[in-house]
Amino acid sequence: MSPRRAAALRDDDSPSLREHLIASTERIIASHGTAGLTVRAIAREAGVADGVLYNHFTDREELIATALRTHVRTVEESLAPLPDPGAGTVEANLRAYLAYGLTMHRAILPAFAGLLNRPTVLTRFAELDEHGEQWRDRLTDYLRAERALGRLDPDAHVDTAAAMLVGICHDTVLAGLLQPDTSPTEPAIEPVVATLLTGIGR
Repeated sequence: MSPRRAAALRDDDSPSLREHLIASTERIIASHGTAGLTVRAIAREAGVADGVLYNHFTDREELIATALRTHVRTVEESLAPLPDPGAGTVEANLRAYLAYGLTMHRAILPAFAGLLNRPTVLTRFAELDEHGEQWRDRLTDYLRAERALGRLDPDAHVDTAAAMLVGICHDTVLAGLLQPDTSPTEPAIEPVVATLLTGIGR
């Protein structure tokens, strides 16, 4: 027997119940994070019986991981487009990538913090990724393309450079999560990029 449809889905133009459950879970994640997220809370938000989600997902972890992926995409769609290789200057482009990464991580890392004791959800989330979707992948691909264009040193370790920029984003946001009573120090983007391009060696 097909699951009881939520009242909000009785219109023929409404999304499928699976999509409705994902959207409902994403709303909870965006407003309250993932800590303590239960099937009952999701069902109440969606306006369905508690057991309905099991008709569309293997378990709660699959639904949360799918909604978390949707949340990340929603955040990224609200940000300005990233620059293409060869356009503008490498320095200006890296500033844009770092600003993008900081904004994105501020929006999504609080949701991931609530999953530190639920590794199954994080594993399911990772399984949903395809190369090129994540900001880190796009940053690394951008740096490789610039190196191929001759706008970076041919021996440049672009994977390491990308990891450094990702680390700055993580450190900035996680510091605020771990010490909520203090204001996190926002990195100055321009000197970070300048240091990355010129190095600190004598």
